[in-house]
Amino acid sequence: MKKKVLFFFKVSFALIALVVVVIATAYLWPTNTVEPPKSFEKTIIKNVNIVDVVTGKVVKNQFVLIENSRITKIDTTHITVTDDALLIDGSGQFLIPGLWNMHTHSNQHSEWLHHPLYIANGITGVRDMSGQLNEKDSYWVGSKERLQWNKDLENNIRVTPRYLLQSSYQMDGEKAIPEDAPSFFKLQNPSQVDSLLHFYKKEKVDFIKVYQQLSKETYKALAEKAPKYGLHLAGHKPMFLSLEEAVNLGQKSFEHGRIFMYECFPEADSLKNPTNWKQYFSKSKAKIVQQFDSVQGKALMRLMEQKKAYWTPTLQTLKFEANAHKENFTNNENLKYITKVRKQLWWKYDTNHNKEKNLESEGVSVSEQFFEASKKQVAMANKMGVPIMAGTDVTDSYVFAGFSLHNELYELTRSGLSNLEALQSATIVPAKYSNQISDYGTIDIGKKADLALLNKNPLENIQNSESIDGILLNGVYYNKEKLTELKAFTETAASSFHMNVKVFISLFNSPLIRVQFAD
Repeated sequence: MKKKVLFFFKVSFALIALVVVVIATAYLWPTNTVEPPKSFEKTIIKNVNIVDVVTGKVVKNQFVLIENSRITKIDTTHITVTDDALLIDGSGQFLIPGLWNMHTHSNQHSEWLHHPLYIANGITGVRDMSGQLNEKDSYWVGSKERLQWNKDLENNIRVTPRYLLQSSYQMDGEKAIPEDAPSFFKLQNPSQVDSLLHFYKKEKVDFIKVYQQLSKETYKALAEKAPKYGLHLAGHKPMFLSLEEAVNLGQKSFEHGRIFMYECFPEADSLKNPTNWKQYFSKSKAKIVQQFDSVQGKALMRLMEQKKAYWTPTLQTLKFEANAHKENFTNNENLKYITKVRKQLWWKYDTNHNKEKNLESEGVSVSEQFFEASKKQVAMANKMGVPIMAGTDVTDSYVFAGFSLHNELYELTRSGLSNLEALQSATIVPAKYSNQISDYGTIDIGKKADLALLNKNPLENIQNSESIDGILLNGVYYNKEKLTELKAFTETAASSFHMNVKVFISLFNSPLIRVQFAD
């Protein structure tokens, strides 16, 4: 008997040791990188049709000269330069500004899982809505990493989109912050606001990401003091004050498609109760949609237009919730770009939860009603002059880096925006929001050469934004073969055992992730 027990323990120990060795080896296994293309001092695009995203006109058969990373000449006649220049034949093609995704979440694995797909889909700029606290996180990235990525882009030593504005970690009150973090991150009272703003100013952050459960008093102090530090507020509208108050206090952008529905129904004040707003929302979604007050909604939209408050509806998140029970939606070919860890630990639960809710009701589900109502409100807001920005909320369930931005542009046109307005939401509008219109957003002399070369005109059909033949990023040309390579690179990385181990361990080790899931 003792021999059997001893044998059992030896075998068990050996198996455990083997598992530990395999996991440790996978975690430490070097990860391949993808190299950017060769850069040229001069690049010419000949005979290309330039899409003017200001007027909606197409200027035909233009020659564009790019020197290093900037456009230096646009002409109707042939541009002659030295033989070592790169020549791109744009005959019959359409040149647009590189697209921007104004709501993403990057992490320590974005170099392999997100960046190649952004560029392969013509997204040359992103606004990351994540951040860190006072210590480097094993999962989320902060301003230090993103600013280094930007430097590497300028030096052409890394495949990465441009990170346009730097975010703080999400400020959501005490429960969203690990216990051992400095107390000022918890924002338990307004007296901690200066310490928070001083910290993030030193971290070279551009805005404070505000979230849902900030107290009204603390939010007011943040809004009033942030401009003194050269910062602004962006993110969710905190639940415990009105949208009108948040707009008047100067929040610069509001995220997601529910912001007007939260405000414009008879019992809206019930959502501002700190103790039970989540429970009330869960049981009242149908009422929130069905009793929407369009007069009140238009008044708030008019206020946003007057105060120059931007809206990023991220319709992809509501689209997922509305369609989680439909196999033609969930059987997405782009799942090959997602790690098994994320699909199993995050997306599967999210999908099953929303699927169950949708199938509980007969006919059209409440989630489908929410999605359709949000699109109607996008149409209203656009007519009222609210500046709308395209964003997708990567890495939420069934939101795919790169690909989903084109779906967002399509849904914006389904919501009443013209093809031109949808294109503007990912080019000139976010460039203005970011105060970087002098460098980006349109195709003009002196601007950065972040450009997409399309085979079809997106002004005729917004889905033509997907007909990408080549990308110029900081003046460096990614041809069609390189773009195919980028997609294959991420597909291989996402399916590899060692990348899945790395993602799992980084999630497990992140105190920020643990707090988020606990909340």
